[in-house]
Amino acid sequence: MRRKVTNTLALAVLGLLQERAMHPYEMASTLRERHKDGSFKVNSGSLYDTVEALVRHGWIEPVETVRDGRRPERTVYTHTELGRQEFVRWVDELVRVPVAEYPKFTAAVAYLGALGPQGAADALGERAVRLAERIEQTREVLASVEAPRLFMIEVEYALHSWEAELAWVRRTGDEIRDGRLPWPQPPSEDIEHGEEQS
Repeated sequence: MRRKVTNTLALAVLGLLQERAMHPYEMASTLRERHKDGSFKVNSGSLYDTVEALVRHGWIEPVETVRDGRRPERTVYTHTELGRQEFVRWVDELVRVPVAEYPKFTAAVAYLGALGPQGAADALGERAVRLAERIEQTREVLASVEAPRLFMIEVEYALHSWEAELAWVRRTGDEIRDGRLPWPQPPSEDIEHGEEQS
């Protein structure tokens, strides 16, 4: 049976509500404080839409309305029993079953040859620099966040993925530069014209 809510931001909302009841503004702040905006696309509009969808399907429910000073009233939400069950079922499925995710980098690598040897080596070299910067920033985040390791485990996973990608990018760039990765010669115009005429 197809799940009624499939947006992974809903997974983040349900995960936060495992800890305590929250209003959407607190959800967004907590996700950003824990640097989970690298795992989930977090913006106010999509978050409120997600919360409304979860309420509509009976996975979460409002428990109170609070006001902080002169700020507008905020509705606090918590899990329903159905929401708890669906959350656990969803996480279990995502962990157990690999799915095709079609990353853009993989699609681009399929046509690396279009850049020519020098262009490909240069592009991979620049990617390596950017990946190394991202890895360093992520290590600093992991060192600075005061939260149980389990709350940041997806950041740890992303870090390992980027480190593996960086190793591949550097190795492949080196292979292009020193000729270990052979580059086919483009067909000459004469051959192309001859084939068209025959």
